[in-house]
Amino acid sequence: MNQLANAFSDVEARNVTHVAALDIGSNSFHLVVARINAGSLQILYKVKQRVRMADGLDKDGYLDQPAIERGIAALEQFADSLRGFKPDSVRIVATHTLRKAHNARDFIRAARQVLPYPVEIISGVEEARMIYQGVAHTTEDNGQRLVVDIGGGSTEFIIGKGFKPALMRSLQMGCVSFTQRYFKNGELKSKAFSRAITAAKQELEMIDRRYRQLGWDVSIGTSGTIKTIIALAQEINPELKNGTLTRYELRKLVDACIKAEHVDKLSFKELGDDRKPIFAAGLAILLATFESLDIQLMEFSMAALREGVIYEMEDRLEHQDIRERTAESLAVRYDVDTEQARRVLATTMALYHQVAEDWDIKFDELQSLLGWSALLHEVGLQINSRGVQRHSGYILQNADLPGFNQEQQDLLATLVRFHRKKIKTADFPEFSQYRNEQVQRLTSILQLGVVLNIKRLDDFLPQIKAKAKQDKLLLEFADDWLQNAPLVVADLELQAEYLQGCGIRLVVR
Repeated sequence: MNQLANAFSDVEARNVTHVAALDIGSNSFHLVVARINAGSLQILYKVKQRVRMADGLDKDGYLDQPAIERGIAALEQFADSLRGFKPDSVRIVATHTLRKAHNARDFIRAARQVLPYPVEIISGVEEARMIYQGVAHTTEDNGQRLVVDIGGGSTEFIIGKGFKPALMRSLQMGCVSFTQRYFKNGELKSKAFSRAITAAKQELEMIDRRYRQLGWDVSIGTSGTIKTIIALAQEINPELKNGTLTRYELRKLVDACIKAEHVDKLSFKELGDDRKPIFAAGLAILLATFESLDIQLMEFSMAALREGVIYEMEDRLEHQDIRERTAESLAVRYDVDTEQARRVLATTMALYHQVAEDWDIKFDELQSLLGWSALLHEVGLQINSRGVQRHSGYILQNADLPGFNQEQQDLLATLVRFHRKKIKTADFPEFSQYRNEQVQRLTSILQLGVVLNIKRLDDFLPQIKAKAKQDKLLLEFADDWLQNAPLVVADLELQAEYLQGCGIRLVVR
C-alpha cells in the first residue's frame, strides 16, 4: 500500500470544469453530468426518472397537482448529484409539457425550492436544434442526416449536415399524448392503430414534402421510444443489422400488438413494464413517420436533447455563443443599420457598467440580453418606421431564435418593445428568472442609449457619468455640454416622463 501512497504525485493536475444538463421531458427527466478537460467533453454519468408529466396536462392546458408533485419528487432525486455545481455550470431545460401548461410557473417556483438553478422552457424548434447538436457531436459524419426524436408530447424532425441543422420542426404528437387519445385503456385494436397513424400523418402533412425534397443520406432515431422499438425489431427479425430498423419490422410489431389485444399481454423480452403503456403510441407515430417521409432504414443514436445541451455548454464556455450568431443573422435578414446599432450598444453598455451593481443587474446573462436588445432594437424598421418599437418587439417575440430559451426571448422582445415611448409595465410578461424591477431598470438604460444617439452621429456624445440609487438615476454630462445641446435637453426631459412609467426618477445635470 505504501508503494501507492505517492502515486501520480508528479502528474500535473489539469483545469477541469464539471457541467450538468437536466432535461425535463413530458415522459421522463434525464440528467447528464460531464467534465470539460483540455477542451474535450467527457460524459461522466447519466440518470433517468420516469415522471410522465404529460399525463397530468388537462384539456384546458393546466398541469394537475399530482403531476407537479411527481416532477418535484424527481428533482429531489437529482439534487444530490447537482450539489456543489456553480450556477453557470448547470442548465435545466423543459420541453413540451411545460411549454403548453398555463400554470408552468407554479412548477418552476416549486422547482427552485429544490434546485437553485433556473428552469428554462425552450421552444420546439430550439429543442430540435439541441437534439441535432447532441447527435452531431456523437455520431459519424456520413453526409446529410435526418434526425427524428419521439418525445412524450412532441416529435422533433431535423435535417442537417455536420454541426449545422438546415431544417427543424417540432410537431404536436408524442407517445404520452397519443396514448391518452388512442390507447388510453391499454387496448390494442386495429382501429385505434389506424386512427393514431392517420392522425400522425396529418401532422406530418405540414412538413413531409419539404423534407423529402431536401433529402438525406442517413436517417437517425433518438429517444427511449425509438430505442425500445429497435430492440423489439431485433426480436421480430434476428437477421436485422443491430441498431437499425425498417418499415417491415414496424408493420410486424403493429400486427403483434393487434394480436395481443392489450398491452398487458405483450410478451417481448425487451419491453419493460415502464415502457409498455406508451409503446403502441410511439410505434404508431414512428410507422407514420416512415411512410410519410418514405424512410427506408433508420439507425439509432443514444444522444439526444441533454447531450446537445451539454455540448452547447462546452461551446459557450470555450467558443462563440450561438446566440451571437443568431443576433448577427437577424441583423443581416432585417438590414439593420449596424453603425447605429453599435453606437446604441456603446452608450447602453457604458451606462450599464456604471449602475449595474447598485441596481442589482450585474449578471452576465442580463448584460448579454441588454446588449443584444441594443443591437437589434431597430429590426422592425423594415416593416415601418412608425411604431418601430412594436414591430421590432413582434419580430423578436415570434422569430425562431436559436440559443435563446423562452424567457430570454421574452425579455429580449420586451426590452426592444419598450426601447422608446411610454413604458407600460402592465404589458410586461411574467418572468420566473428575472425580477420585474430588473426588467424595468434594463428598459430604462436601453431607452437612454437609444435617445442619446438619436442624431445617429459618431463622436457626438461627451463622457457621461451615471449613478443609480434605488429608483433614482443621475446622469452628469462633462464640460457643460448640455448648454450647447438644447434638443438633447428636450429629449431627456421627455425621457424623464417615460421613465416615470416604471417608477424611475431621472435627474440630468
